[in-house]
Amino acid sequence: MKRILTLIAVIMAAILSVTTMANPVVLYEDRVTPVQHYLPAPNDLWVGVNELQAVNGFELKPEGACLEDICVPVRQDRDGDLFVTRKGKNWFNVTGLARKLDQPYAADHDANVWSLGPVPATRNQFVQQGIAPDFTLPDKNGKPVRLSEFKDMKVLLLTWASW
Repeated sequence: MKRILTLIAVIMAAILSVTTMANPVVLYEDRVTPVQHYLPAPNDLWVGVNELQAVNGFELKPEGACLEDICVPVRQDRDGDLFVTRKGKNWFNVTGLARKLDQPYAADHDANVWSLGPVPATRNQFVQQGIAPDFTLPDKNGKPVRLSEFKDMKVLLLTWASW
């Protein structure tokens, strides 16, 4: 009888800990996004597909998870490493996508907080295109000069620091 009561206490404690676990929160691009629907998993963040865009900007399309010109193929007709269906609801693995994109992320599992770094492919587009982002700096007389003023011209930028 004592064993049965102990077993019941352990099961009740497990149920209580699962039901009181806070919903995940995602930190990304200076935003804090609370996740309303998630699939509990020990090492990955699975969100409802309708919350994917709010969490990381990606949209699930028939061809895959897409953000601007970046599209990662995702099979949606069966369970896979990025997409699963449980009890009629579709779930997306945000951290699995991050690994495919070499996107850094960190998790505080106790607090259920996930932090996503920048997607490297989005940061490298201007390098691949050979187009620098526009910026403004003062010239030697203190007058502001924008890089875009030199459009269609070759520009050599020299930088120097005393440290």
